[in-house]
Amino acid sequence: MPDESSTNPFLRRLPLIGVAVVAVVGAYILRDYLTFDALRQNRESLLAFRDANYLLCVLGFIGAYAVIVAFSLPGATIATLTGGFLFGSFPSAFPVLPGALFNVAGATIGAILLFLAVRWGLGDNLAKRMDASDGVVKRIKDGIDDDANQWSMLFLIRLVPAVPFFVANLVPALVGVPLFRFAVSTFFGIMPGALVYTSVGAGLGEVFARGETPDLGIIFQPAILLPILGLSLLAALPLLLKAVRGKKGL
Repeated sequence: MPDESSTNPFLRRLPLIGVAVVAVVGAYILRDYLTFDALRQNRESLLAFRDANYLLCVLGFIGAYAVIVAFSLPGATIATLTGGFLFGSFPSAFPVLPGALFNVAGATIGAILLFLAVRWGLGDNLAKRMDASDGVVKRIKDGIDDDANQWSMLFLIRLVPAVPFFVANLVPALVGVPLFRFAVSTFFGIMPGALVYTSVGAGLGEVFARGETPDLGIIFQPAILLPILGLSLLAALPLLLKAVRGKKGL
């Protein structure tokens, strides 16, 4: 990564400015295209293209998903459902697995691109300011810099459904999390949610036939939410143990 002291501040922030501009313009232009109705209306064309150009369809889908995430465009949930619709029901020994992997790959690539744009534009400078600060901000930075704590926090913000995906991409870049840790925790941390929504997408054919809308709140049903919360608790265990040991040491 270029040294901030030798790089023009405007050039450092150019990728971040580009993300913001595309996000605003894309939200306006694509608001009628990245929707469930658009998927319903174009489902036959998409399936025909997949059958005729499977590899190209996979690469195009992953690339499109990465762009949606990198520029924080609307429609990430629709993209995940589309991955399940196109690839989750495609003949395979593990029906949901191909679509889930393609969804996770696209989301992870997009998250990494956004992470790098934020890190290069703001993250390093902000991290240095946090290191030089005092009080609560400095304690937060010191806490997340701890190896065990950092892994736990990264997986925790990915697993908890209440944390927006956009926020989980920004915060690590702003506190100096290494790229490798961010990429690994993103890839594996979003898998549970991706599996759930990919399975919903895989069943869209029947939903379309009935003229219904998929239940996107399925992830908050006890049978789905409780295992995810269990994984979240497991990820938070090192933090809890450190807190308990800290109280005993007082």
